[in-house]
Amino acid sequence: MAIKQLSETLINQIAAGEVIERPASAAKELIENALDAGATRIEIATAGGGKTLLRVTDNGAGMQPADLELAVKRHCTSKLDDNLFDIRTLGFRGEALPSIGSVSRLSITTRTAGAAEGAVITIAGGRTDPVRPSPANTGTVVEVRDLFFATPARLKFMKSEKAEASAISDVVRRMAIAFPKVRFVLSGSDRTTLEFPATGDDRLARMAQVLGKDFRDNAIEIDAEREDIKLTGFTGVPTYNRGNSLQQYVFVNGRPVQDKQLLSAIRAAYSETIPHGRYPVAVLSITLDPALVDVNVHPAKSDVRFRDPGLIRGLIIGAIRQALAREGDRASTTGASGMMQAFRSGQYRPQQPWSAETSPSRPTHFDTMLRGLSETPQASFAAFSAPSARTASLSPEPQRTVADAPAPQSFPLGAVRAQLHENYIVAQTQDGLVIVDQHAAHERLVFETMRTALHSKPVAAQSLLIPEIVDLSEDDCDRLMTHAHELGRLGLGIERFGPGAIAVRETPAMLGEMDAAGLVRQLADEIAEWDTANGLSSRLEYLAATMACHGSVRSGRRMRTEEMNALLRQMEATPGSGQCNHGRPTYIELKLSDIERLFGRS
Repeated sequence: MAIKQLSETLINQIAAGEVIERPASAAKELIENALDAGATRIEIATAGGGKTLLRVTDNGAGMQPADLELAVKRHCTSKLDDNLFDIRTLGFRGEALPSIGSVSRLSITTRTAGAAEGAVITIAGGRTDPVRPSPANTGTVVEVRDLFFATPARLKFMKSEKAEASAISDVVRRMAIAFPKVRFVLSGSDRTTLEFPATGDDRLARMAQVLGKDFRDNAIEIDAEREDIKLTGFTGVPTYNRGNSLQQYVFVNGRPVQDKQLLSAIRAAYSETIPHGRYPVAVLSITLDPALVDVNVHPAKSDVRFRDPGLIRGLIIGAIRQALAREGDRASTTGASGMMQAFRSGQYRPQQPWSAETSPSRPTHFDTMLRGLSETPQASFAAFSAPSARTASLSPEPQRTVADAPAPQSFPLGAVRAQLHENYIVAQTQDGLVIVDQHAAHERLVFETMRTALHSKPVAAQSLLIPEIVDLSEDDCDRLMTHAHELGRLGLGIERFGPGAIAVRETPAMLGEMDAAGLVRQLADEIAEWDTANGLSSRLEYLAATMACHGSVRSGRRMRTEEMNALLRQMEATPGSGQCNHGRPTYIELKLSDIERLFGRS
């Protein structure tokens, strides 16, 4: 069969299949062009989920008529100077406009600041009309109509108009977070107007616009640097989490990316702090030398490859965990909001005056609360005893009045005032109250103690009577032996057993009887992918978390005041005490102003 060269139109349509997957892909490429042109205001209008109409208007530098004619040809760009390893713009491939024009009806109207008039060019299904004069404001207007009309098969794979419109909104949100100095407006017949005013250098304000005002109150700042690689941004406290990963944003040199390796590092940083199936909220920005990252992996430019992926992963995990250790014990403000919504003003009206004769013989829920408040003993802060996991019954202390209780002083979690239902500790702070789940709080304290002991000295190992031989590829054996010392500190003793096998001589005593071969193979796969061996450490930490859960103060146990106050003081001194090992909050803080609002006093 004879070989022939494909037509330019067909080449562009093939390229469009990679670059323009859906209307959101076209929106992304056009917004990137506007940002590269120095725009400070970008307006996006859509109809039919972007399939019928997609218009992007900017106030950027604009183009000369001669440049406009070149802009719609493949591999024509002003952003690349024959160096693919020094990319400092969002776009650089020179494929977006010709690809869009090959599958839609495209028009580009543009004018530079000093030009007397503008120019316009139109393309329909790959057929380009000559450039002609046109009235225009400074900047560029790109209008895409009937997307994929030239490739009807692609239209069959499009989702509903609502789903496509939502995807465009997500693109705009990502771009808005990355460029807080730019004003973004998204409008159309299929949505209400979405506007993000410019916030200048206040990146957190822009994040609050996109993620909601709750993020500002629950965000922890990230600022770390390692080997000239800088990581900045904000991440949410562990108890401020979501049911999906849609609110995780990562940027590399200002470019929004959706790289699995980076998202995996965020999940790893929050291990043991959020519940299974929940996802943290994070906005991270990585700045590094362009030569150390390859953004030319895929035409969509959403994936990147780092020269040292292990360094990037370690930087993300270390920076987030350090930030959580610094401020992660904060309670999420959404907990107090949920508590406020759960309260309702009382409407109860007794049918007859209360008396001892007419009162019910069975105690009411209110009676139980009053009894819990009155029976809870109060003591001073003179001496604290460490919280105990013993479940032995305690002899009641002499009754004391509220006046005998200590002042909240300056403790962040305040002073104990009551224990409700033998599970919840009520403490008074200077400007509100705190409700603590005693089991969840003590569980976290025990786990942190065990984890500190786990990492401060080598883990106890048990020797196998007969070493277990695990057959692996020679490359996997080489990788495992590179981390042999690290694994040995965790209680896993391995040796090389020929070119394609590993001999397991010791296993961690904490894990008891285990599948050593399965663990070694899992570690080999992990090292091959991430160049780290965190699987064994994670397994040991999971076991420590389980042991902490079973060895902590149980729900239903009545505690002495000294024990409860000591628990609060330990929580204040322990990083990450704001949530238990399963990710549930350990306490909820309610401000006095919120309480006053419940009673209409503010």
